[in-house]
Amino acid sequence: MGSKKRSSTSMEAAADAVADDGGFSNLKKSKKGKTKQETTEASAPSSSTAPTAVKPMERQKKRKALDKVRRLHTEETKPKEPKTMEVPASSSTSGVLPEFHVGVFKDLSSADGSVREAAAEALAMELVAVQRAYDGLENKELVEGGVKLDAEKDDGLNDCAPSLRYAVRRLIRGVSSSRECARQGFALGLSILVSTIPSIKVNSLLKLIVDFLEVSSSMKGQEQRDHLLGRLFAYGAIARSGRLAEEWVSDRNTPLIKEFTSPLIALASKKRYLQEPVVSVIVDLIEKLHSEALLNHILEAPGLNEWFEGAIQIGNPDALLLALKIREKTLIESSSFGNLLPVPFSPDKLFSADHLSSLANCLKESTFCQPRVHNVWPVLVNMLLPDRVLQAEDAISVSNSLKRPKKNRKSSSSDEEIAKNFQCFCEVIIEGSLLTSSHDRKHLAFDVLLLLLPKLPASFISITLSYKIVQCMIDILSTKDSWLYKVVQHFLKTLTVWVGDDDVRRVSVIVALQKHSNGKFDGITRTKTVKDLMSDFRTESGCMLFIQNLLNMFLDEKHTTEEPSDQSQTTDDNSDIGSVEDKDSVGTMGNSDFLKTWIVESLPSILKNLKLDPEAKFRVQKGILKFLAVQGLFTASLGSEVTSLELQETFRWPKTAVSSALCRMCIEQLQLLFANSQKGEGSGPLLNCVEQSDLGSYFMRFLSTLCSIPSVSYFRPLETEEENTLKKLQAMETSLSKEERNCQLTSDANRLHALRYLLIQLLLQMLLRPKEYLEAVSELMICCKKAFPVADLLDSPGEDDLDYEGAPAMMDVLVDTLLSLLPQSSAPMRTAIEQVFKCFCDDITDDGLLRMLRVIRKNLKPARHQDADSDDIFDDEEDDEDFLNIEEDEGIDKAETGETGDSDEQPDDSEADSEAADAVEAVGKENPEASDDSDGGMDDDAMFRMDTYLTQIFKERKNLAGGKPQVLLVYSNLARAFIEPPSAESSEQLGQRVWGIMQKKIFKAKDYPKGEDVQLSTLESLLQKNLKLASKPIKRKKSATNLSKKKQSASWNRHKMITSLAQSSTFWILKIVEARNFPESELQRIFDIFQGVLVEYFNSKKSQIKSGFLKEIFRRRPWVGHHLFGFLLEKCGTSKSDFRRVEALDLVSEILKSLGSTDGSSQEALKNIMKSHLPKLCRLIEQLLTNISEKQSRQAEARKFCSRILQMITTLKLTKSFLKKLSPDAHAKCESQPSAQFIKMKTVPHE
Repeated sequence: MGSKKRSSTSMEAAADAVADDGGFSNLKKSKKGKTKQETTEASAPSSSTAPTAVKPMERQKKRKALDKVRRLHTEETKPKEPKTMEVPASSSTSGVLPEFHVGVFKDLSSADGSVREAAAEALAMELVAVQRAYDGLENKELVEGGVKLDAEKDDGLNDCAPSLRYAVRRLIRGVSSSRECARQGFALGLSILVSTIPSIKVNSLLKLIVDFLEVSSSMKGQEQRDHLLGRLFAYGAIARSGRLAEEWVSDRNTPLIKEFTSPLIALASKKRYLQEPVVSVIVDLIEKLHSEALLNHILEAPGLNEWFEGAIQIGNPDALLLALKIREKTLIESSSFGNLLPVPFSPDKLFSADHLSSLANCLKESTFCQPRVHNVWPVLVNMLLPDRVLQAEDAISVSNSLKRPKKNRKSSSSDEEIAKNFQCFCEVIIEGSLLTSSHDRKHLAFDVLLLLLPKLPASFISITLSYKIVQCMIDILSTKDSWLYKVVQHFLKTLTVWVGDDDVRRVSVIVALQKHSNGKFDGITRTKTVKDLMSDFRTESGCMLFIQNLLNMFLDEKHTTEEPSDQSQTTDDNSDIGSVEDKDSVGTMGNSDFLKTWIVESLPSILKNLKLDPEAKFRVQKGILKFLAVQGLFTASLGSEVTSLELQETFRWPKTAVSSALCRMCIEQLQLLFANSQKGEGSGPLLNCVEQSDLGSYFMRFLSTLCSIPSVSYFRPLETEEENTLKKLQAMETSLSKEERNCQLTSDANRLHALRYLLIQLLLQMLLRPKEYLEAVSELMICCKKAFPVADLLDSPGEDDLDYEGAPAMMDVLVDTLLSLLPQSSAPMRTAIEQVFKCFCDDITDDGLLRMLRVIRKNLKPARHQDADSDDIFDDEEDDEDFLNIEEDEGIDKAETGETGDSDEQPDDSEADSEAADAVEAVGKENPEASDDSDGGMDDDAMFRMDTYLTQIFKERKNLAGGKPQVLLVYSNLARAFIEPPSAESSEQLGQRVWGIMQKKIFKAKDYPKGEDVQLSTLESLLQKNLKLASKPIKRKKSATNLSKKKQSASWNRHKMITSLAQSSTFWILKIVEARNFPESELQRIFDIFQGVLVEYFNSKKSQIKSGFLKEIFRRRPWVGHHLFGFLLEKCGTSKSDFRRVEALDLVSEILKSLGSTDGSSQEALKNIMKSHLPKLCRLIEQLLTNISEKQSRQAEARKFCSRILQMITTLKLTKSFLKKLSPDAHAKCESQPSAQFIKMKTVPHE
């Protein structure tokens, strides 16, 4: 409201009549046309005869009218010089008073704090100088008589200079202005002025504040609010000036403090929004006063005791804050605070459950100042958690937590009291009052938790992140539209920052969040809070502390009964977790099993991002292994604790039996732990560290020790055959371990190590699936004895022997055994199988390779009824033969690669590779549900692992009798499996794996078949079929229009992948052909194949072969393009398609470019080929200039080609021969279209 704002400096001077009468003369000429009478009435308050009985409202109206007139006047005419207040001197004085520039008042309203401060200091300096001069005058009455300032009023400023009296009055009025930052600036000026000039009496100021900022019931809302805030700022200025403290020092019985405090309390009682700033002003005063002054003046101020007594009932947090501040300063035991503070006072009584319950209403009402946090909360937090709190406990918490907790562990009484107080505070205030109330109070609860964090010891995390707090966070974060969503997000972010690198805090936070969410905090809230915290473990002590806490959580079942269960996660609240019915079903697990499931799954993930030295990492692995082995493999028949004298360790189990589902999960995580450990060892020679850091060796010894304890047994009963097999496995592993130590750093040590880990995986798998692996284990142990025929290895009677005549080779039996294990094996089991295969790959036989390929070839014929999107692209009624069915060709079956060597060029790259890579990625995105494990049976499961086996074959070049792998045989099988997958379900996954093998290990490998055993007829057949596949269009059925976009996209991406495979195969085959250096006469069949492809390209729209693909062939293998140059010129001239003709011109240019090298021999070859094909070039140019395309882009390409040919003819000096061959019509067209180049060619001297 503009009318309520203060006017400029000249207007204020006029309002207070501190100017000459002439100062108002110019107002008669205002822009708005104000009359003389209005101006005279407006200036009436300046008269010395103004009546004193004028009502306040009338006086305010007149002042506002005057302000408006002055504002219009100031905008129209700005003074050239700053306004000054001149005080005329009497003839009897010794001098004149200094000038006082009233322009500083304008700067006091500036939004810039530095400008306000500078103005306040300038104001004080000038007025100090004026007052000093005034004090030195002999006759002050003459000065006052010249400019009487409302002399009829007794304002108490009789000892002040006129300028100072004016400034004080104006500053008091200015603090009620809502213009910009006037309140702050005028209050600052008043504070500095009062603190620097003793002549200003405090009692006079208090009277002027009441007179000038009077509040009446007749005022409107905004005007009343301005006056209330003006009083607040004026009282604040007096408090901050320090004058009240000085007055008390000079007179300890001064009534000023009570007179100051009492109206402030009354002011706070008028409006709720004034309570907090009023208390802030009183607290500022308290900081400056002596404790005696607080007792005798503040506490005895009228109205304060009544205010304290009613605080609890109405909920007044400011009264509580004031009581705490006074009690902190005075340390008195007084009933003056009502029921706000206990008597006698102590933190224990203040934070007792009963007293906190009585304060709950006060604290809940502190939300009125949101988003700020009320000042009472930091005071309570400082009292609740002193700086000295539990510092020693955090220092030793890691070492203590790693030990088994002892009963009655002594702790200092003060620490116990602080912990008790903190727990009461959290339970009564945060959980009992704030969380159960409105959204604003929930917001306040998280703000208070943020205040607690910087001073919070890690041991208090379990109290802070209680069940109710965590459940509240889950409820809020589970819905993004929640009003408090960002509040809780910010809290979690701050909590993560607070954790930092402190592992004790990290463990406490993770345990609290997961314990109270049944291990599903991230899942329900859709965040990565727990995951990110777990990924930041960096120290061995932190990992061991986490493992110990997980074990304690696994064994502790109290929280499942003490806390209400989450109905959304529980199928039956009354179910017995340890009952027989529930043990075989994960779906019927109770809340406890959900949490235990997370614990078991989290253990191996600790090592995922952990970077420790091998010894420290091995100790962490041992801790995880013991946890999983004890809880997953064994159970105690007598009680829940067993002590091993040999290991000097006590093992504990939950009082309720661990369910079978959890036992199986523990075993699976054990398998994963061994697989990751084996991967971490690398593929190099193993160090001789079986006893020191070999996890498998440690596990077998640990297993044997636990099995020897009478009261410990496996988690399920074993049959006799199973028990005997397990014992044989353990004995075999022990023998292999001894042999491994004897082998030192050799390849045999790697083989023994891989076999040992496979045996360990089989042992665990046998416990998971009874009787399924007995035969495979027996065969594998036979292979172990055959591979390492030493006396230590067991020789059980009755087992099959491989020494009899006609028995299969050991490697064939090993391959068969590994293949038989694949369908039912888990991912860790497959890792162990891969490691065994890697070590024994050197000795693979032809039969073993064919067995592996047979798995891929099996059931390759597509089913009669398939999805419409699966094989549409392969339907071709004209071609019924099996595509790439070349494994039956005797030439390939017998053709070993013979001579192989490094390629004389870099691995070929093409645009097809990048397109195919995009297609592979797109196929993966189309089928995100595809997993590594398949339930489709032996063929699919085994086939999914052939990529690793076949990849290893290409790494090892010494495995076959001929000395080299049968690359063409493997290629043919892989290509066929890629094009015709055994089932639609496995096509995407198998395709991606086969694609990776063929790209990395065949097409881009430095070695490729170069021996004479590679038959040209075989390469010709492969080339023809791949070119046919590259030109094959996608076949769309009538039902294709009904397919979803997802299926259409998948079908299209697969078509691109197959086309790319055909292109890469073509490049690879041509590389092999070129390496053999066949004479040109023997390559005629290859040229005929390419001619057939070109004929189809020009004559049939069905041919989808890409011109870029053909261009790449001519670039990589120029000899193909040179031979096809003439044929290509003919087809370009006779093509019926403008588009294909223009594309073919690019092929012609590529061939000519390959001939146009800088050396003389190439130039001569180019000239000969151009000369021999001049007639065809002439006809082609004539056709291009005659059959002009309608599209301008194609016209431009044709003209560009003709100009390039004419320039080349000119350069090669074939102009005369060219012109002879050129027909008259063509001659005329050349002159009319590419005339510039043609005319230039004719002007150049002929050869």
